[in-house]
Amino acid sequence: MGAGEPGELPCRAADAELFFAESPADVETAKALCLDCPVRAECLAGALERREPWGVWGGELFLQGVVIPRKRPRGRPRKNPVAA
Repeated sequence: MGAGEPGELPCRAADAELFFAESPADVETAKALCLDCPVRAECLAGALERREPWGVWGGELFLQGVVIPRKRPRGRPRKNPVAA
């Protein structure tokens, strides 16, 4: 990887479950951990190429292979109305 020991990477030092969390607060924490990661750009590029189905990769949240700005909590109304 070129960043030294794997333990130096935030995703290796923190609980891996954090990067696949359901809680919006935990997702934001995971994204924040990525900010200073030395392999952030490579991680993001790889996730985009693989179309990762979900999780935080390179400081971005993926859902169904696409980067989304933030995780919405369960139970909220739809962002856009359903077509009639």
